[in-house]
Amino acid sequence: MSILQALKPIYRLLPEVKAPEEKRPLNKRLMWTGLVLLIFFIMGNTEVVGLSTQSVGRLEQLQILLASQIGTLITVGIGPIVLASIILQLLIGGGIIKLDLSNPAEKAEFSGVQKLLAILLSFVEATAYSVTGLLAPNEGMLLWVILQVSLGSILLLYLDEVVSRYGIGSGIGLFIAGGVAGEIVWRIFSPIDIAGNISIADGNGLLFLFFREVGNNVLNAFIVALLPIIFTLIVFFVVVYAEGIHVNIPITMGARGTGGRYPVKFLYVSNMPVILSVALFANISIWATLVNGRIPVLDTIMSGLAAIVIHPSGLIQQLMLDGFDPLILDQMVQSITNLQFIGLGGDIIHAVLYIIILTISCVLFGKFWIELGGQGPDKVADQLQRAGMYIPGFRRDPRVIKQVLDRYIPTITILGSAFVGILAGLADLTGALGSGTGILLTVGIVYRLYEELAKQQLMEMHPMLGRIFS
Repeated sequence: MSILQALKPIYRLLPEVKAPEEKRPLNKRLMWTGLVLLIFFIMGNTEVVGLSTQSVGRLEQLQILLASQIGTLITVGIGPIVLASIILQLLIGGGIIKLDLSNPAEKAEFSGVQKLLAILLSFVEATAYSVTGLLAPNEGMLLWVILQVSLGSILLLYLDEVVSRYGIGSGIGLFIAGGVAGEIVWRIFSPIDIAGNISIADGNGLLFLFFREVGNNVLNAFIVALLPIIFTLIVFFVVVYAEGIHVNIPITMGARGTGGRYPVKFLYVSNMPVILSVALFANISIWATLVNGRIPVLDTIMSGLAAIVIHPSGLIQQLMLDGFDPLILDQMVQSITNLQFIGLGGDIIHAVLYIIILTISCVLFGKFWIELGGQGPDKVADQLQRAGMYIPGFRRDPRVIKQVLDRYIPTITILGSAFVGILAGLADLTGALGSGTGILLTVGIVYRLYEELAKQQLMEMHPMLGRIFS
């Protein structure tokens, strides 16, 4: 008996969002999606009862990407959900767990164990936040705080199921996009800071900040206030352009051989490699905090990894502000030459390591994801064959289609995953609003949501097309 089968009696007891008995119309799916997003924002503004005012969030760069808000019901966000997926993917990819995800029964086992693991990790991460100082419960309120934070993450897990079955797209993607979009709008247009002061600089109201400071120092006002907005737009347009790049594979359909093309997008795996990579980095930071000062050897390893996977935010802005100072420039050259993590030179070395590690992890997760999501050449070949499509000039055999797809999909997967990793890493260094990675994820999520909406609308207008899309 396998490990997954042994856990089956346990995860079958877990509550489950029942799949709809009939296909939901588009307007109702949009209604459910909007309702879930509203609940997410309400949870993000509902503070945990029993916290001290000393609670501190030291994961500011990762909060948006984890769809979390420290001190609220979504303190740990989607971290446990994504980490559970990462762990199982690594176990399957390493051959430790034997599982054929093309088999519906075994894929159901995977989903059940993933849900069980995500629930367990919700309690583990809530405990880690509460005992390491990220949250500071009042005396006697530790268990109550852990319970609230854990249940908040579990609720996100079930809201994700609601979106996938009754709404549009993915709940995880919806939460990330909502958090990033809210952060960008607030950072640009907010006229107040947390203390309620009008047009204060501390990262809020960049437009107000620019108009206030432009009379004092035009260059500094531009770099500090407008440059993040410009970088945000640049990342946005680069991602939109990359989303439109694709390779067309000629196909024919039906007995008459009606011509057509099957597009394989450059960003074939979308933004999932970045989501999984950043979630992994966030959990490294959390676990580094958990073992801090407790297990010396493990503490050294985890703290070193955590220092690398947290990117130096706003490095490009800092270079523009200080890089022309001869003294700082000399120190920067020396630290780079001697490989010392000191000053701007150390930040540059840190940035290079961060981009390399992020790119490698994106490629690995990209390869795992196409197999997990049924997007590999063999699965796509079977789908095309069932839809009556074949490659002109070849036999109508899925093995032939697979041979043709093998020339494109594996290469596109590696190139696309590496591209999103490099783009996310470089964008993170610009100080773009919502973080560069957050913008990349949000644009990709919204783009996929638009495609899903267009497909659903087309299927409602022409029901026969549903056979091809299914």
